[in-house]
Amino acid sequence: MEFSWGSGQESRGLLLSLLFLAAWKAGSGQVRYSIPEEAKHGTFVGRIAQDLGLEVVELVPRLFQVASRGREDLLEVNLQNGILFVNSRIDREELCGRNAECSIHLEVIVDRPLQVFHVEVDVKDINDNPPVFPGTQKNLFMAESRPLDSRFPLEGASDADIGANALLTHTLSPNEYFSLENPSNDKRVKRLGLVLRKPLDREEAPEIFLVLTATDGGKPELTGTVQLLVKVLDANDNAPAFDKTLYTVKLPENVPNGTLVIKLNASDLDEGSNGDIIYSFSTDILPNVKSKFYIDGITGEIMVKEYIDFEESKSYEILVEGIDKGQPPLSGHCTVMVEIEDTNDNVPVMEFKSLSLPIREDAPLGTVIALISVSDLDSSINGQVSCTLSPHVPFKLVSTFKNYYSLVLDRTLDRESMANYVMVVIAQDRGSPSLSATASVSVDVSDVNDNAPTFAQPEYTVFVKENNPPGCHIFTVSARDADAQENALVSYSLVERRVGERALSSYVSVHAESGKVYALQPLDHEELELLQFQVSARDAGVPPLGSNVTLQVFVLDENDNAPALLPPGPGGGAGAVSQLVARSVGAGHVVAKVRAVDADSGYNAWLSYELQAAAGAARSPFRVGLYTGEISTTRALDEADAPRQRLLVLVKDHGEPALTATATVLLSLEDSGQVPKVSSRASAGLAGTETELVDVNVYLIIAICAVSSLFVLTLLLYTALRCSALPRGRVRAREAQAGVLQRGGELVFLAAEAAKGVLWGGTAQDGPHGLQSQPASGPHLYRHRESQKFYSYFLSGL
Repeated sequence: MEFSWGSGQESRGLLLSLLFLAAWKAGSGQVRYSIPEEAKHGTFVGRIAQDLGLEVVELVPRLFQVASRGREDLLEVNLQNGILFVNSRIDREELCGRNAECSIHLEVIVDRPLQVFHVEVDVKDINDNPPVFPGTQKNLFMAESRPLDSRFPLEGASDADIGANALLTHTLSPNEYFSLENPSNDKRVKRLGLVLRKPLDREEAPEIFLVLTATDGGKPELTGTVQLLVKVLDANDNAPAFDKTLYTVKLPENVPNGTLVIKLNASDLDEGSNGDIIYSFSTDILPNVKSKFYIDGITGEIMVKEYIDFEESKSYEILVEGIDKGQPPLSGHCTVMVEIEDTNDNVPVMEFKSLSLPIREDAPLGTVIALISVSDLDSSINGQVSCTLSPHVPFKLVSTFKNYYSLVLDRTLDRESMANYVMVVIAQDRGSPSLSATASVSVDVSDVNDNAPTFAQPEYTVFVKENNPPGCHIFTVSARDADAQENALVSYSLVERRVGERALSSYVSVHAESGKVYALQPLDHEELELLQFQVSARDAGVPPLGSNVTLQVFVLDENDNAPALLPPGPGGGAGAVSQLVARSVGAGHVVAKVRAVDADSGYNAWLSYELQAAAGAARSPFRVGLYTGEISTTRALDEADAPRQRLLVLVKDHGEPALTATATVLLSLEDSGQVPKVSSRASAGLAGTETELVDVNVYLIIAICAVSSLFVLTLLLYTALRCSALPRGRVRAREAQAGVLQRGGELVFLAAEAAKGVLWGGTAQDGPHGLQSQPASGPHLYRHRESQKFYSYFLSGL
């Protein structure tokens, strides 16, 4: 007799030949190949580089790599030709067990730019496993009184292959007593049985030898055999009988030890000891079943005795015998199918493969940062996992293939705002209650040179006293760069330009690292009152970025110039003033005037005049104006006065320490019957008596017009000074700094004392004593005390 499971057409349709198939699934980005198991080392699988659209010459530069879960060495890629080949022995049964589908999943990763491909290699079964029975011999005990058509269950063979290679056909050696029964229609139980076709007679045949052969559907077919020894027993002619031949029980995993699985009940029509039944597991039961369960021989209760794990085995087939105590003992048989129900007892597992860390802050959106694979050993919804990312981060998770995710850039980055992100990836299954796992991912953001050095303010004002020592430190510039490392390494340099006839670098220098500005030579206020230049700050990035800052260096005056006497009028000797004076002049008559200037400015240029008394001489009838330098009589001259008067006038500035010069005035007294000449100053006063009121009005109008004109002119000069870095000439610089103006043919000066905030105004002839001091701000109108003339100046403050 011969039986087989499955159709003959299906078993004959499976060809055991080496089929190499490469197929691209449209829209999935997946390449699939097919190879038979047990293929030899070097067996061609597929042209993986060509099928993925990659050039062979790109494989090494783009860091082509292939990774697989589990066994890493089964398949390999030749980087010289892009061919995928078998690297080591592939046993489908070892790899996938009894699963109908068996494949090796490969992750193909290339860099520059980063790309991820998924490749499935199906492993086809070949008929390399013969059918195997639980043992080589099985003893069967049968009472001679058993009726015809009695059934005796047998354990069939098993085949580790799948499909047609595992479709088994069982045949029984020819005999006159038994035939082989088809297995149950229930596919979960594939058990054979011997059916009694002829009454047994122990006296005629106490033992019957049978051979059970199992043949698979492979090409070529493989077989396995077991010897059956049937021993015919006498007496006890009623065997125990179970209610069912097959019991199905659902049992949750993780139940505690001692949990009742099922309580079996068999009956025996005999009486006494022939009807007493002992329950036990069949000798054909698998070892793993025996280790998980035990049966109470008296009550027939099957209980759990070891940890039950759905992930270890999804079902258990328990073969139970009920044997009575008769002589000889008879037995009944049943099968208990225990189906294990999955519970959500496995937490999802995540595996990270970092590829592009750290990430540049200018990375484009969609840049892949890391690959994440998730898995859950549970089944159904308990094994369905979804991944989420902690909020408020510029990244997102993108599902790429089944349980694979890519961590990609979702928003632009700025390292200066955030240099590191710590994210939490949450993998959660759909079980009830749901289980989840978390993993922390730290992503560093690398710097790019996107920030130029910046100064705290666009312009600095520096005050330096003149006559400074060469190489003295006058100021330090400092720029800050928000970038990092070499991108924030700032160096300083001068923005070269011409200062008059000389280069800027001959006046000042800047230290490239510290930003300290040095004066290379002594500065002279009288030569250069304002030195305006720019310092450049550049970082070391590629390309470098930079910015400039403006420095206005004001050279403060020191009293380093003594007063200088102006040459006298025609007829006087060098350095001396000679003047004829009539004896008839009265008191207060101006007889001469000493003129002097000082190259300094401010108080250092404010001159005063003193008359030096000669040793042993009588009191001089002359005096000198403290600030005007005018020599006038203190009384009427008489005959007792010497005809030649030699006066020494000390000219002194107001610097600290004060510097002086001495002027010699020679006065010749002469007698004359004529009315002495009226001094030019007095004659001017007499001539103008009648028109004094008119002159005052004219001067007032001129002063008002001058105020308006000078106000507009000063605004224009101030704007030009602020907008232009070009130096002014010495005279123009002194006019802007010290306020020297030329108006109406008369030289007018403004001496500035910046430290006291006071401005003075006056003429070169009158000196500053004739004007009142005012605060150094805004336009002011000053009135000369002596001349009663009005001068208007717009004083902007230095």
